[in-house]
Amino acid sequence: MSALQLVIEQLRAQRRELTIPYRIPGLWIDFQTASAQNLNPYDFYADRLQAILNDPAQPLVVGPTGGEWTRYAITYNLFPRLTTAFDHDGSGRLERGVNDSGWRETGTLLKSIAFLPFIRSMNFNTVHLLPITSIGQDGKKGTLGSPYAIRNPYKLDDNLAEPALAEVDVDLLFKAFVEASHHLGLRVVMEFVLRTAAKDADWIQEHPEWFYWIRADIPDRQPISRSSRAFGNPIWPPERLAEIHWKIQRGQRHDLPPPPDVYRKMYAAPPRPETVQMENGSWVGTLEDGACVRIPGAFADWPPDDTQPPWTDVTYLRFYDHPEFNYMAYNTLRMYDAHLAQPEHIVADLWDSIVGVIPYHQTTFGVDGVMIDMGHALPALLKRRIVETARAINPDFAFWGEDFNVSRSSREEGYNAVMGFLAFDLHQAERVQGFIDRLARHHPEITFFVTPENHNTPRAATRENALAYCHQALLYMVALPGMPSVCTGFELFEERPINTGLGFTPEMVTRYPPETLPLFSEWAFNWTRRGNMVGAVRYAMHLRRQFSELLSSPDPRTVIPGSSNNPHILVFSRCNAEHTLVFVFNMTLYDYQVGEAELFARDYTADGLWGFEGVTRLSERLSIHVELGGGHGMMFKAKNGSQLA
Repeated sequence: MSALQLVIEQLRAQRRELTIPYRIPGLWIDFQTASAQNLNPYDFYADRLQAILNDPAQPLVVGPTGGEWTRYAITYNLFPRLTTAFDHDGSGRLERGVNDSGWRETGTLLKSIAFLPFIRSMNFNTVHLLPITSIGQDGKKGTLGSPYAIRNPYKLDDNLAEPALAEVDVDLLFKAFVEASHHLGLRVVMEFVLRTAAKDADWIQEHPEWFYWIRADIPDRQPISRSSRAFGNPIWPPERLAEIHWKIQRGQRHDLPPPPDVYRKMYAAPPRPETVQMENGSWVGTLEDGACVRIPGAFADWPPDDTQPPWTDVTYLRFYDHPEFNYMAYNTLRMYDAHLAQPEHIVADLWDSIVGVIPYHQTTFGVDGVMIDMGHALPALLKRRIVETARAINPDFAFWGEDFNVSRSSREEGYNAVMGFLAFDLHQAERVQGFIDRLARHHPEITFFVTPENHNTPRAATRENALAYCHQALLYMVALPGMPSVCTGFELFEERPINTGLGFTPEMVTRYPPETLPLFSEWAFNWTRRGNMVGAVRYAMHLRRQFSELLSSPDPRTVIPGSSNNPHILVFSRCNAEHTLVFVFNMTLYDYQVGEAELFARDYTADGLWGFEGVTRLSERLSIHVELGGGHGMMFKAKNGSQLA
């Protein structure tokens, strides 16, 4: 019996009437109604899962082997704990645990399975999950903790199961999630952090040598403090910083400057496993001399003079074992010193465990790809083993990276796509125009995300003239030769950031402490709001699918720059033998713009026969008169080289 059938069977067998309401958003039910309906959850989820099975199986997106189906992916970024959170009992608050009926109000994998047809209705073909593995509690941020503070990469988060559904654990639900996704024609991409672990990670007691340890009597450095006696990232003298940057910029990795002695002396050798105990929620160990040691928090290791205080919930893994490099710094965490990064110093059993993470989820759940967070900082040999091992199981397995640079190096490391920079630049007209000009001249080295936001940035709905900008962003997702990606909540015009990671002012960070951020604490989108972007997203992704072969092509010959007599109007087309699609954008967000959108559609040569010697060139231009409101865009399909649809 399939995992989906097992879940359906348990829903039917455990069905009971509830004494309080269980409201479900209309968008989850019919994909268009805003208001919520009061339904029995056992019936709704069983019927929805059965309907998925009853529908004909849909094909998965395909492409060249080696994970290159990524080029044709149209991605919905799902955070189950957040996306499917809802005030089901109508109490006016989101329960952190279970409500009075025994059902969770934070998101779960069961609700996420029922949510999949809604995703499919918006014409996505891939689901990218933020981490769903078990979450550490030591130093956790917010009320629930960060999904990036991974306690055990081989174990899923039990809080994504439904306590009201006994005997259905989180593993069975995720198997059913992947089965349902594939049946609906959706590929599944998980996300992992393989460079850090939660400070109370399961591995620490069994393998303390996989981690860094400091003396327990050393306090953490407080914000704005520069005390060298408290723990934080190393405090470097200016001349040492200059030497570091000089060497790194020239690609040197030999004899990199170490941190100051006062910092290195904070560290201790790993304690023996039998001395490691959990005290007040934290792992502590005892050395041979009786000294007590603890796990330090990680910190931003590059640039080396970053002033952030230590991260409270995660620590770095210790990839190499060398007595002269027993500390956390840029030269042990990212720019590995050549004396350290030698085969004889590799912590082999740690590497084996890391290499095994992705194959476990491939063989246990059947996922199609992974996003590697901070993968650019992994040792190159370890990264190569990770990729090769996963592709030995499935040659078409996809690797995505969070790198912001669209570079050849990511392709050479085995990645199929990178985050790129559009999540930070798409609202900046000059940068977008410059990027499109480059796409017309140069083949991008690797597929990049086309998105106006991600879980670390300000939301698109908070940009200037937000409604027009969000529609403009959707048209860029249609037009550009990258991978369209919608961050969960975009379709609801959500304004609250998931995290304040990148692109926020200090004032904005202060406004949103971890207790108010969905990445760390309970939060629900307003699924019953009257106005939303669902129809616009659905139509945009329909257009992308309709012209997929053209719009997904990275060939510069398919990107044809246009021009306008109005400098505030951006014009370009996407062309191949079958189609010519013309895109026109008002690059100002508030001002009404009028002009001619001109495309050089056809060139001729003319030989001089009288009064002119040589050959000259004639151009037949396609010109469209456009009038656009602030931030608005247009798309045309040209027929026979001149007639417009």
